[in-house]
Amino acid sequence: MLKKNKILFISGPTTSGKSSLALNIASRINGEIINADSMQVYKDLKIITARPSQRDEKKIPHHLYGHKLGSERYNVYKWCNESLNKIKKIIINNKVPIIVGGTGLYIHSLIKGIYNIPNIPEYLKKESDIRLKKIGANKFVEEIEKFDSDSLKKIKEKDFQRLKRLWEVYQHIGISFSDLKNKNQKYFLNDYKYYFILMLPTREFLYENCNLRFLEMIKDGAIEEVRNLKNKNYNQDLPIMKAHGVPEIIEYLSGKINLEYAISKSQQNTRNYVRRQFTWWKGSKIEPDIIFNKFPSNSDLNCLKILKKLTN
Repeated sequence: MLKKNKILFISGPTTSGKSSLALNIASRINGEIINADSMQVYKDLKIITARPSQRDEKKIPHHLYGHKLGSERYNVYKWCNESLNKIKKIIINNKVPIIVGGTGLYIHSLIKGIYNIPNIPEYLKKESDIRLKKIGANKFVEEIEKFDSDSLKKIKEKDFQRLKRLWEVYQHIGISFSDLKNKNQKYFLNDYKYYFILMLPTREFLYENCNLRFLEMIKDGAIEEVRNLKNKNYNQDLPIMKAHGVPEIIEYLSGKINLEYAISKSQQNTRNYVRRQFTWWKGSKIEPDIIFNKFPSNSDLNCLKILKKLTN
């Protein structure tokens, strides 16, 4: 009989084996998988974001994969609330929620709650600057007024750095700066016990996997997938347009670079992302129950201990 209110997290850098391990474990403990990858939420991209295959989705129920259009600016707050709803439904059905993905901010926010303002990605800092110049100060302030009028009262009219900060924070996490400062921390998992498996192979192993997987994506139709995305004429500043491989393939499709260079550049950018993921988890305040430096065997004692805790 499954003990209620237990959750399993599986995370780690790109190509570390998270999805395979999640499928393996889910089949053993009557689990269902919830996505924690910020790019795999988008319907428009399946190949280049390495979403689960139809075969895998038939084996085990998967949630929050490909459920958003690329025209939407998704954020961590929306994901935390949607994940919590899925967790509740899965547990009500006497199954185990298994949350899988490499977006550290998502997992950290769900486990630790949201209060402190996270670091703003560079692309959003650039986007806020572009947005301000494009629509002008007055309209930029009007946009902020819709979601954070309280903070605006404390900022001088031409303090553009602080104005951009308000815009960036809201776009990044979906909560206004004033709400973060004035309200208690938002917790999501007060009533749940969680176990956390971190996949952390060597960087060399991951780099090689990244290179090989991108080549497989190209063979599987990534170029046509990005061509279809390009034809939708989404705003170039939307998150989906920053997915690894998308900017480079768009450059290739636009005739700016050749395919060989697009592939090489995409592989390099993915390796750079792996390095940042390593740094994230090395400095994370979340203590894993298990760290795997290689994919565990079926008889791995540490993994079996976790499964026993989840099902007893």
